Amino acid sequence: MLEVTEDCTGCGICVKTCPFGAILVVDGKAVVQDNCTLCSACVQVCPFDALVLERKVEEKDLSGFRGVWVFIEVEDNGTVRSASLELLSKGHELAKELDEELCAILLGDGVHNLTGELGRYGATKVYLVEKPELAEYNTDAFATVIVGLITKYGPSIVLYPATHIGRDLAPRIAATIQVGLTADCTGLSIVDGKLLQTRPAFGGNIMADILSANHRPQMATVRPNVMPVMDPIDGPDPMIVFEDVTIDPGLIRVKVIERTRMDEPGVKKIDEADIIVSGGRGAVQDGKLEMIEELAAVMGAAVGCSRAVVDMGVKPKSHQVGQSGKTVSPKLYLVSGVSGAIQHLVGMKSSDIIIAINNDPNAPIFTVAKYGVVGDLFEILPKLTEAIRAEKGL
Repeated sequence: MLEVTEDCTGCGICVKTCPFGAILVVDGKAVVQDNCTLCSACVQVCPFDALVLERKVEEKDLSGFRGVWVFIEVEDNGTVRSASLELLSKGHELAKELDEELCAILLGDGVHNLTGELGRYGATKVYLVEKPELAEYNTDAFATVIVGLITKYGPSIVLYPATHIGRDLAPRIAATIQVGLTADCTGLSIVDGKLLQTRPAFGGNIMADILSANHRPQMATVRPNVMPVMDPIDGPDPMIVFEDVTIDPGLIRVKVIERTRMDEPGVKKIDEADIIVSGGRGAVQDGKLEMIEELAAVMGAAVGCSRAVVDMGVKPKSHQVGQSGKTVSPKLYLVSGVSGAIQHLVGMKSSDIIIAINNDPNAPIFTVAKYGVVGDLFEILPKLTEAIRAEKGL
């Protein structure tokens, strides 16, 4: 509940800040209307601390919370990020089991053309908010709008990709509405009508199953490349719920001055590649992964590496595969010089075909590999590279 204290001066700052027009100034004092969504935007900007938001934790009937929601990330080129399609696919499965709607949350500017694609991946409803202030991701603006939508419509589940945006956005929303959040999930299922959220714990040495029994919505961020994308389905376009909100510029505390892309020109991202050639500490020679890079070049593959290689300064973190790096799921993962620590396995074991090269026949990497080669990678990789060159006529 949102209360107005005696410290209120009727300055009106909260009125123009409220995205949902839920505050009026009457007789020199702010008055909260029934359409208040408890998004807390007014609390953040009140210069007199005259607005107090109290959320009482109490047992309540959870049956009114319905709907599986997925936050949709939009790439800089205006396309839906693949991680969001993965979540829609999984959400379609969860919603079907719960007999609830699968809904997408789509925020941006000029993104309405994406709603049809969301429908082809199972969404029956899209909550659409289009504003110039939402053209680029901003924590304050996005969190405020989504908190308002959640409070207004009451979904039972909200899922976010565990990308740099999702990992920033989801905790802010969870803290505001005072619900739990399970981060970096690698598995989702329904048990007794509740969302069972599975994630690595204790450095990836065990998998923890987490339930949110007494609070709604149940929220989780999910690692990209761990959920398969469903085949697009034919059917009617989803129902679009247009939400008109007002975003006060004063609410946005961070201004993006400059953007610099760290991607290497012409180099495939490991989380989007069909083929990855990866190397560990054992593949580093003279401070380089030269043989790994040569093989990747002739195969048209992306270059991956273990955390040890990043710690050595040989490759940037954007190439790291594993629990603290990227989760990948290519058609082919060829790895050399990696022993197979659980932290690395968590990030690549869902690959379709894994080929491992290691001089230790007892290396853990062979437990997940479909094909294993025991031998000296510095002898094997050059021969493999030359054989592929010859096959391709290079």
